[in-house]
Amino acid sequence: MSLPHAILTALLEKPSSGLELTRRFDKSIGYFWSATHQQIYRELGKLEADGLIRTLSAQAPARGQKKSYEVLPAGRAELARWTAAGQDPKPLRDTLLLRLRAAAVVGTAGLETDLRRHLDLHRRQLAEYREIEQRDFPPDRDAPEDRLRHLVLRAGIDLETFWTQWLTHALAEFPELPERH
Repeated sequence: MSLPHAILTALLEKPSSGLELTRRFDKSIGYFWSATHQQIYRELGKLEADGLIRTLSAQAPARGQKKSYEVLPAGRAELARWTAAGQDPKPLRDTLLLRLRAAAVVGTAGLETDLRRHLDLHRRQLAEYREIEQRDFPPDRDAPEDRLRHLVLRAGIDLETFWTQWLTHALAEFPELPERH
């Protein structure tokens, strides 16, 4: 149920076409809620059919012109309802952790290399988040909406920090572990 709410959020921030939404998902919302181009277009159609968004009228209609969408009052009300509703945390489901558990019974052959790859990926993501923080959240930018957006980014920074620390610790254990097959 969250993709429609992610789209409503993005459209309230800025009315956009489906293509613009896809690009914005790739650059911001996609860091914590991903969606394909097809999923976004499918949800736009549903949201429009449900009366939560509408197509903006084109100033000069032209063939092949992109449709842009904006949120209607019913869409804003739905987003406010969803934001205020309680939700339990999702249980952690991580394939890497399951693979480590399996290694306890079948051995660690090949796993250390993948842990190093994961560590590199998490370090790069952490560096990217820190660049975004430096660029988009200087100390004087403290409007309420900026503070909330920064909190979301801080969650990403803290998660990537956790993973880099945990993977470093896990890799330190590997010289002592058997590689049986």
